[in-house]
Amino acid sequence: MSNDEPRNGSGDTLKLVAGPKEFFYELIRDALKAQRLAILPDTEFYLVHLMERFMTTDSLFPRAGDGSSREEPLAIMMLDAHEHPAPEQQRLIFRHVGDFSLYVSGFFQESLNRKIVDLDYYIGMGGAAYRAAAEREGSQQKQQVYGELSQKFSNFVDVLACVSDKTTPRSETDLLRMYEVWMRTRSERAARALQDAGFTKAAE
Repeated sequence: MSNDEPRNGSGDTLKLVAGPKEFFYELIRDALKAQRLAILPDTEFYLVHLMERFMTTDSLFPRAGDGSSREEPLAIMMLDAHEHPAPEQQRLIFRHVGDFSLYVSGFFQESLNRKIVDLDYYIGMGGAAYRAAAEREGSQQKQQVYGELSQKFSNFVDVLACVSDKTTPRSETDLLRMYEVWMRTRSERAARALQDAGFTKAAE
């Protein structure tokens, strides 16, 4: 046994049972089943790759000239994409806006209720960004993926939110924020979470 192997508090050796891709694949598959959502296999793979890519915040934000990460408003990124002279770069920016919007609205949707820019804004911008990426994509296979991401964007937000539920502990405060989400969006995933917590009347 190597001295480099991690141990838990009882002294037992901890082993990594799956890599990030396998881990997120199982979570995404379970979330799709929970949402009763049938999608293209390529779109399913795209979601797994997105989760793997955004494991670190470095992938969320573009890099500034000094190497530091910088956060830009979605509207500015969309404007940059429309005004860029190269179609390929336009597509990449639109795809990033879609990816960023989907990840944030799925994993941090409760916190968005406390901001001026809310969940509905991210859903609208993300769907529009994927649609624009599809229009500029030369590959029919990728066009279909971006198109499905655009058309079912709010459903995919629920899918990633289900993944977040499985990987993040939920407190009473989180449940109150979940209720706010349900009041605004009537999300099936939020309704089920409230039902599981005993808020049966709120979910009706």
